Amino acid sequence: MKLSRRDWLRGASLIGGMAMLTGTASIGKLTAAETKKFNPRPFNSPVRLGSNENPYGPSALVRKAMQDNFDLGCRYPWAFNNPLRDMIAEKEGVTPDHIVLVAGSTEGLKITGITYAGIGDEIISGLPTFLSMMEYAKVWGADINWVPLDKDMNYDLQEIEKRVSAKTKLVFLCNPNNPTGKLLPANDVKDFCNAVSQKTMVFSDEAYYDYIEDSSYPSMVELVKQGENVIVSRTLSKVYGLAGIRLGYMVARPDIAKKLNERVVANTNIMAIEAGKAALQDQDFYKFSLQKNLEARKLIEANLDQLGLDYLPSQANFVFFHAKQDVKVLAEKMQAKGVIIGRPFPPYNDWCRVSTGTLEEVAFFNNALNETLG
Repeated sequence: MKLSRRDWLRGASLIGGMAMLTGTASIGKLTAAETKKFNPRPFNSPVRLGSNENPYGPSALVRKAMQDNFDLGCRYPWAFNNPLRDMIAEKEGVTPDHIVLVAGSTEGLKITGITYAGIGDEIISGLPTFLSMMEYAKVWGADINWVPLDKDMNYDLQEIEKRVSAKTKLVFLCNPNNPTGKLLPANDVKDFCNAVSQKTMVFSDEAYYDYIEDSSYPSMVELVKQGENVIVSRTLSKVYGLAGIRLGYMVARPDIAKKLNERVVANTNIMAIEAGKAALQDQDFYKFSLQKNLEARKLIEANLDQLGLDYLPSQANFVFFHAKQDVKVLAEKMQAKGVIIGRPFPPYNDWCRVSTGTLEEVAFFNNALNETLG
C-alpha cells in the first residue's frame, strides 16, 4: 500500500526541517533526471529500514544492460563468468584466479564456514556480528567460540587472538561491523589479521567497505596479495544497489579460491553477471549512493541528537543507537506507525539498528520515532 499524500507531506516537511537543522540545504527530493537515472524505490508503507538495503537502483545503466542481454537467459552462465571475474580482479589488483563469484556474499560466508570448520572444529567470532557463516557452520557440526565486544563495542582483537588454538580453523571478522557500524583502527586490524593468519584462516567480511570515509583505509586484500591465509568477501548488494540480484565475490590466494570455487552452490546467473559488469562501470551511481547515504545518516544522527539518544559512529548504511527500551517493544510501536526497524542484537537488546533509506523514508522514520518516544 502506498503512503497517503498526508503521510508523504508529513515526511517531506520533516526533511525541510532536518535540512535546516543539519545545515544541508541541498537535501530534498530528486530531480526527474535523477529519479530516472538512480531509480529510488517507491515511498510505500511500511517503510522498511531493517535490512541495510540501498534504497536506490538498479541504476538506469544496469537496467539497460540486463534488458539488452535478456535473451541470454536461455544459456547457462558458466561461459559468461570470465568477463565479470576479470573486471573484479582488475578492480582488486589481483589475477582472476584469486576471485570466487557467489550469489551474494552470504553464499560466500556459508560455503567458507563449512569448508574450513567441520564437526568438532571451531570458528571464533565477535558477538554481535553478521551471523550467516556461524549459524550455517553450526548446522554442519562446527563449534562457535563467541567473544563479546569490548567496552567500546569493538571486536576484542586481543581476546580473539588469545583464544586461537589447534581446534580453531577460522576466525571471522566483520569490518565495519554489522550491527554496530564501527570501524576498527587500520593498524590494529591489519596487525591482527597478519598475526592470526599465521595460525589459522582469517575471513574478513568487508560488505560495507565502500562506505568507509577514509579513502586510505586498507582492505585485507592487501594481505591476500602477500599470500597470507586471508579470505575477503565483498558484495554488490549495498552501495551498488543489487541486493535482489544476488551477486558477491571473495578474494583469496589462488589455491584457496580453487577450493572455495569447488564448493559454490548457487553460483551466478546471466542477469547478475550483466548487472554486475554494468554496476562496476557506473561511477555516477556509485558516487550518488555514497552521497545520499551520508545525507540520510546525518539526518538520523541529527534527530537522535535532538532526542538525546546515544549512537555509535557509523561507517556503513545504518545507525546503531541506544533506544533505552527493549527493541522488540520499540519495533512493535514503530511498525504500528508504518516503519520496520532492525531486530534485536543480543546482548544489546535496548540498542536499535536502523538502515538509511531515501530522504523521504528517513524523514518518516524520524517523525515516527519522535512520536513514539515523545
